[in-house]
Amino acid sequence: MQQIELELAGGGVLTVSLRASLDAMPAVKQRPLVLVVPGGGYNHVSPREGDPVALQFAAAGYHTAVLTYSVGEGAQNYQPLRQLNEALALLRQNAGEWHILPDKIAVCGFSAGGHLALSGAVLDIPGETAQQRPNAVILGYPVITAGEFAHRGSFVQLAGSENAAAQQVFTLEDKVTSDTPPVFVWHTMEDKTVPVENTLLLLAALRRAGVPCEAHLFEKGAHGTSISTAEVDAADPHRAHWVALCLEWLGETFGFKLS
Repeated sequence: MQQIELELAGGGVLTVSLRASLDAMPAVKQRPLVLVVPGGGYNHVSPREGDPVALQFAAAGYHTAVLTYSVGEGAQNYQPLRQLNEALALLRQNAGEWHILPDKIAVCGFSAGGHLALSGAVLDIPGETAQQRPNAVILGYPVITAGEFAHRGSFVQLAGSENAAAQQVFTLEDKVTSDTPPVFVWHTMEDKTVPVENTLLLLAALRRAGVPCEAHLFEKGAHGTSISTAEVDAADPHRAHWVALCLEWLGETFGFKLS
């Protein structure tokens, strides 16, 4: 695979990994891309939810990319969302050269990275007139609400304030519309860091808006289990099924199947 690293405004980094486009394999010249957005409560970017996840999609034939975005005080003023927007723009601007299908770019986010991924689909950046949107959204145990079931630390970082009204700007369950792209989401019932109610609130909003979605709730598992292998967490073959389920869903959504 060819790897390209691009600097983004404000200190972000986009790492793109491209599958080869070869005359020896003429059936697949252009491919969809999955942009992975790790979590970390907007105070760090978790490596367990970056490359290990991207490799799952690469093995299934997708181009991949991983977004490293601004955290801490750098998360204020919509900076992570601006970096995601810039990343999507770069991927589409270079789609021809990189053999990316520009209308088949999915974002895949976990925890606070799930909040950022969904924000890319539903939240407007003030003053931005040409905002990029993903074509599909994949979410693992996502931060969604600034309300009763909030992961409060994420919203404090985004708003730069303990003020509830300032944080409410970044809640997402009330920003879903019929224009929201298809969503795949999974969560664990035992998650005490980002309660499953975050996903339930999102599902209710998606259903009201008529947005295509698929959801999987697993009984066991704490927060942050990524792909549920021994490399990233305690191995759990049952919970790890989310990867295969997601690949099936994304293949159907994008009409991209290699087997």
